[in-house]
Order: sequence, then C-alpha cells, then structure tokens
Amino acid sequence: MSLLTPLELKNLIQTVFPPLPGDHQLALLVDVPDEHVPDHPKWRQRRQLAYTWFEHLKRNKAASGLSAVNMVYYQNVHNNNADLPETAYLYSKNPAELTFEKLKLSATAISMQEVLATHQLFLAPTQFSATAPLKLQAAKCGFRAATMPGFSVQMLPALKLDYAEIARRVNQIKALLDQATAAEIQFQVTPEQKYLLKLDLRFRLGHSSSGVFPEKGTAGNLPSGESYIVPYEGEQGPPSQSEGLLPVQLIDEIVVYQIRQNRARAVVSEGAVSDSEARKLKREPAYGNLAELGFGVLATFGIQPIGEILLDEKLGLHIAFGRSDHFGGAVGVKDFSQPAAVEHTDRIYLPATQPRIQIKSVKLALPDQPPQLVMAEGEYTIF
Repeated sequence: MSLLTPLELKNLIQTVFPPLPGDHQLALLVDVPDEHVPDHPKWRQRRQLAYTWFEHLKRNKAASGLSAVNMVYYQNVHNNNADLPETAYLYSKNPAELTFEKLKLSATAISMQEVLATHQLFLAPTQFSATAPLKLQAAKCGFRAATMPGFSVQMLPALKLDYAEIARRVNQIKALLDQATAAEIQFQVTPEQKYLLKLDLRFRLGHSSSGVFPEKGTAGNLPSGESYIVPYEGEQGPPSQSEGLLPVQLIDEIVVYQIRQNRARAVVSEGAVSDSEARKLKREPAYGNLAELGFGVLATFGIQPIGEILLDEKLGLHIAFGRSDHFGGAVGVKDFSQPAAVEHTDRIYLPATQPRIQIKSVKLALPDQPPQLVMAEGEYTIF
C-alpha cells in the first residue's frame, strides 16, 4: 500500500530533512473524522498509507538515525489552516476505521504542545491543511515539518522529480518577487470578458518552497515546487494599492470579486454561487483578504492536476483568500469570527481546474526597469 519501499521511504525522509544533530524523534501527524466531518474513502486510504509508512520507519528507525517514530492523531479542525487542537493522541494500531469518538476511548491523550516540543521531524498527511499552524509553531519550537494535506498515492510521481532544477526555477521567481513592487494579471473568459487585477507587492519579499527543509524551525508542503508572496495588506500605514476584478470559476460559474485595498469587498457577478460567496464575505470579511500570489512550476515537468490542492497549486499560478500570517502577512486567527472559521483557500488557474478562465499575462513591476513579463497565454516566459 505504501508504494514506496522501506529504502525509498528512508531516502525520501533524508532528502526532505537533511540530517542534523539532535534529530531523534519523528512523528506522523494525522487528523481523524468526527461527527461534524464524516469519513470518506480517500481520507481512510491516507490514514492507512500513513500507518504503513509508520511501520516501515519504525522498523528501520536506527538506519535513519532516529530513536523513536510515533503516530499522533488529533480531531480534525474542520477548515484548512485553522489552529491545531490543544489535545493529541498516541495510537499505534491500524487507523483505517478510526474516528475521533473511537480515538478518545482507546488512545493515550497528550498535550499537542508537548508533541511539538519533543519531536524534531514531522510528516503531516492530513485531511485539512496544517501548514499555517505548523509554520508558526516550527519557528517557536525549532522542529521541521513537511505538511501533506490531501495527500494521495496519485501524488507519488511528484516526489520523484529533479528537485535541484525545481529549486533553481522557484528561486528564479523568488528573486523577481523580492524586487517587484506590483503584479498585474490579465484574465480572459471570452474575447469580450477581460479582467485586470493589480496586486501591491511593496514591503514584501518572496518565498520559495522546493519541498526540502534543511534548516530547523521550517515547515512547508511536500510535494512542492512554488514561489509565492503575500500582497501588501495595509498594516504598515499606507493603504494597500491592490485593486481590480478577480474572476474565479467555482463549479461552472464565473464569480467576479471586486478588489479594493487587497480585500474582496463585493461580488459583482450574478448566480447562485456568486450569491453564496457574497454572503460569505459579509459573514467573514477576513476571508476576502488576498493572502497569496503563488507561482507553481511542476506543470513544466509534466505533472498533471489530480483535484487535490497540495499538488495542484504547485503546478501553476494561484491566488489565495484568507489567512496570511503563516506566510509573513498580517491576517490571522484574530481577524476571523472564531478559530473554526479560519481558512486559507487557494484558487488555481489551470485549464483543468478553471477551464473557462485563461491567464493572458502576468507582469511584475520592477524598480527602474521595464515590467517583467512572467507568463503569457498561461505559460512561463522566463525559463
């Protein structure tokens, strides 16, 4: 079931986490269904996959320089990138049919903070993304974590790419984002329907994510292959200059958000999904924050989308709504109505994910230079 031999798994761990002194304990961090979010086959398969990895790693821990490998479960947090619960559970039996209700009756409870403080390495194949809270906790506790929300066996080919070349490309984009003061994106739905969005990139630096974590206190996605930046949100005094119209295809409807000062302030399209999004913006204004402009590169290596954010966002251009503090932005848990409402939601612009919307061009404004054309007709122009 693992589709990785014990040797391949050991080598993957040592590639993702180049060995450092003091790396003694690794935990697989897995969320479980509850009465509010029911189980489903992909989630069950992911837990089974994690358990198989656990067994391989535990049997071969000495060869990896580890003294302990643990399975750590927790009640799912109902939304991507919401804070982790205070309590976790140690459980070493097969989790195929495990739910939170069963977990409480049969597992050993432990403080989540103790788990984070006593393990140096984490793999987190979860249903709901734990990237935001683990990024923040990694900086405090000094561990390294590879977050794998929605991971499936379909993603395994992306773990076998040339990550040296991936790193070169994402660092090339990061170098441009570090200089850029703005991004201008032109979308096209039909020859008559074109939309322009400007994102304010002042006061920000880019980030690169190659799926390798050589330094303590770092966390990010695996598989990976993107550079990203948080648009300026206005927290430093001058208002954000992000503005324009942002189209997103949700189901078969084009929802068009009106952006002012880096927030979706209104929905100017019509339809059932548009109405639903308008109500959500009114209920949770922080959801409308433009939290990330991301450039994935894995499509240039032949990887295809599979319907899972973890992989699909690494393939091409994406724009995220909601929480940004885990990327160095200003919007976090405090800005939502309650912790359970926190989210960071990516909208991915690929023909397979939003077929009705085309990226005509992406340009970056650079100081004392002509604008840099980064993408044209949905393809990179800089590699």
